[in-house]
Amino acid sequence: MTGTLRTLVAVLLPTLPLALYACGDGTPPAPRSEAMEAGPFCEAAMTRVNDFMASARAANPLPDGEGYGGTAVVGGITELLSGMDAFHAVDVNQRQHQQYVNLMTLVQADEELEMRPWLAESWELSADGTELTFHLRDDVLWHDGERTDAYDVAFTYLRASDTGTAYPNPGAFGPYVEGDEAIEIVDSFTVRLRFEPHAEVLELWRVLGIMPEHLLADVPAAELAEHPFATRCPVGNGPFVFLSHRQDESWTFEANPAFPEGLGGRPYLDRLVYRVVPEQTTLLTELLAGNVDLYANVRPDQAGVVQENDGAELRVTEARGFTFVAWNTRRPELEDARVRRALTMAVDREAVVGALLQGYGTLARSGLPPFHWAFDEDLPGLDYDPAGARTLLDQAGWADRDGDGVRENQDGSPLQLDLIFNAADQLRRALAELMQAQLREVGVDLTPVPLEGGAMRARATDPGSRDFDGLLLEWIHDFKVDETDLFSGDGPFAFAGLQDPEVDALLAELQTEVDRDGARPLWSAYQSRINELQPFTYLFFAQRLAGVSDRLQGVEADFRGFWVNVKDWRIAPSGR
Repeated sequence: MTGTLRTLVAVLLPTLPLALYACGDGTPPAPRSEAMEAGPFCEAAMTRVNDFMASARAANPLPDGEGYGGTAVVGGITELLSGMDAFHAVDVNQRQHQQYVNLMTLVQADEELEMRPWLAESWELSADGTELTFHLRDDVLWHDGERTDAYDVAFTYLRASDTGTAYPNPGAFGPYVEGDEAIEIVDSFTVRLRFEPHAEVLELWRVLGIMPEHLLADVPAAELAEHPFATRCPVGNGPFVFLSHRQDESWTFEANPAFPEGLGGRPYLDRLVYRVVPEQTTLLTELLAGNVDLYANVRPDQAGVVQENDGAELRVTEARGFTFVAWNTRRPELEDARVRRALTMAVDREAVVGALLQGYGTLARSGLPPFHWAFDEDLPGLDYDPAGARTLLDQAGWADRDGDGVRENQDGSPLQLDLIFNAADQLRRALAELMQAQLREVGVDLTPVPLEGGAMRARATDPGSRDFDGLLLEWIHDFKVDETDLFSGDGPFAFAGLQDPEVDALLAELQTEVDRDGARPLWSAYQSRINELQPFTYLFFAQRLAGVSDRLQGVEADFRGFWVNVKDWRIAPSGR
């Protein structure tokens, strides 16, 4: 594959300070002078961005109308982790910024889950289901002025599917032809992909942000995760241009004056800021004080406060994400499925949903939400049954041999487990403490271990360590449910380390079954097997709550995410 290449030296850079500029009058931002001094790669990249943005503003004056201008501030509890690096996205907020803010995917999903054009203006799937051809728009520019083309799409696919890159969802590439033969550049704006027939072939391209080949082609796959592009000087092609990043504090983006008119043109906002506020009580206070315009992921116990406030509105969206505990089956205490089943049966999940979610959620029996077409309504759940849990633990050889209330195995080792979770999430903290008390009743000593988000991620996803017994987390499926990366292989998301040939075979077959009627019995068999093995204790599907200030208009947050129409957000002149 050939294309426009530029050799740039990659170095790690100091954090860039936040740059501010006047809002509502089209005043350009201060030059990204901090990046200029940071190192060769970012200096070259940001110089090109500055130069192109200056010419783009001159060629595309601020449109007429009072809807343009202002700064919107979104608050979330976590950093955007690996930033605008689509090769290593593991956080939902990070992925939302890639899909809707700074980068572009080939397609998007509408509110009916029908795929609509985005970077690709059209596509065709061959009659035999083995080839997908995308026709790209020819008017989408990277923020440094380079045109987005088929070489960028091919580069993105080949790097993401390269095992050296360590893309966190490698199962997505399972149906594709191996190597370079999987993708063909037909011309500068046409690309063809080859694969075995499989369900929902567009889903990968709704999720995976396209990356700039002209900047990153010379970076080895294994070095992409640490490259400064991701968090220090990302160059996107979406409606908002990166301006600055302060680690664990904020990300700032400015409106892209060159965004194609055919896709809506320049966003209404002058600037979009994502603030990292780890403490949710502080986030609520900031929303009510008017310092945050959208508080993503309001806690259920905070919903009433938002509803009663005159300056903000509570938005409730459908639950796609399930909260669970992954039990690390690599640990000897947890390798027996009877132990894992007992742990689930000892937790009163109905009481947890009632006490912690306050009606904003439903009990989970598997990773498929109840409204999903493949959900098995007849799947037998593991009901709250402390007596049954005690029996299973007895059968697995765990008994309280010294009368201290904690079970031991025949060697005298106690059944002591740790449970790691994000310390910033107060709901998970309360949940961990409830589980600790309930498991103590059946003789299991569970210790909640709150960790900073980055530290938790490292302990949970590093295949070389997996330093935990239990991991309390939320998982949000894409619109195509594929749990290969959770329960097959040992990629970053194989938290439980499950090894089961029956599960592997069912997951492989589900990938290739394109007919829903044919897939339903496979899904039922799969859910039944996972229920039997219980690598996860499925807790609940929590609805997504957001607090939106009255001054921020046009927000259409739904089950697709909070940023889905960010380019159409507006702030009235009186609210700036």
